Amino acid sequence: MADWDDMVVVGRIARPHGLRGQLVISPETDFVAERFRLGSTLWTRSAGREEVLTITFARIQNGRPVVAFKGLETIEAVEYLAGLELRIPEALLQPLEAGRYYEYQLVGCTVKTARRTIGTVARVDSGPGGSCLVVKGGPDEILVPFVTHICVEVDLEGRKVRIDPPEGLLELNETKRSRQ
Repeated sequence: MADWDDMVVVGRIARPHGLRGQLVISPETDFVAERFRLGSTLWTRSAGREEVLTITFARIQNGRPVVAFKGLETIEAVEYLAGLELRIPEALLQPLEAGRYYEYQLVGCTVKTARRTIGTVARVDSGPGGSCLVVKGGPDEILVPFVTHICVEVDLEGRKVRIDPPEGLLELNETKRSRQ
């Protein structure tokens, strides 16, 4: 079995669905149909014990996967899974085109301008307007839109992101703090 800490989160089990052991998944991947299809294998961990799960039923409902796993055929059998992460080994990730990155790859990267270090990517927040790097480098988090004209260089091997922020972007959090 792959090492849990080296695996990548691809979803979380939201809740049971119906009485036959089906579960609603909150996906954390852009490849929902590919990742949550019949026969796919996922890993989870509960109470320090890792478990390999194989999908025996899959459909998409309201944009979210509804799945069932081999050997778990009742609501009672799956209730303990609610809230758990679903992971896969990094080697099973879909390759991305140049200039695209998985969020987990950016976490931990140092964010710098041409003149100074801003901080470290703590997480990536995604929303309808796009993604933002949440950078921790002081008492507050700084949100940096993850767009090519601001994040001008991403060096995954060197674990750094070089930014060219528009005037005032980095000072936004300082302004908020002084008003409180």
